[in-house]
Amino acid sequence: MNKSDLISNVFQNIDSLNKSDIDLGVNEILEIISSSLEKRRRVEVRGFGTFSVRKRNKRIGRDPSSGSSVVVMKKYHPYFRASKSLKLKVK
Repeated sequence: MNKSDLISNVFQNIDSLNKSDIDLGVNEILEIISSSLEKRRRVEVRGFGTFSVRKRNKRIGRDPSSGSSVVVMKKYHPYFRASKSLKLKVK
């Protein structure tokens, strides 16, 4: 499911809102999650999961085309951990 599918599904289930309002709401939620992660803050959605940022330390990697060693600088990456109830629903 992509973002437009999500908006369409919400639109089908909620009669009181129009599609543009739902689009604005979904975009705002995603923007808030993104800006919180950018500030290295954790976002918890009860019953769904937790979004956080994890640090990857500096390391030596390999260039796959030449096989030479390359220094990979430290960086941060987004991380999602599903809640227990979500894991049970998917199972």
